[in-house]
Amino acid sequence: MRTELVTTLKRQATDLLAELERDREPILITQHGLPSAYLIDVESFEAMQQRMKLLEGIARGERAVEEQRTLSHEQARTRLKRWLK
Repeated sequence: MRTELVTTLKRQATDLLAELERDREPILITQHGLPSAYLIDVESFEAMQQRMKLLEGIARGERAVEEQRTLSHEQARTRLKRWLK
């Protein structure tokens, strides 16, 4: 991963964005020597958001199993039949 100063971002934003779109490699922006932000291309960001939603759904399902908030196959079929009518 590449690291750039915030001043470089200020001076060369257009160039950095073009490189970001072309290479799809995140850029770490530092300010006063400390990490400040990441620049990532839109496609990678959206894919990451989708993965996070999927992982959150899996985590909710695991919690439901741990808390015994689950249905048997037959109970689920009965509920679905009611919803699909």
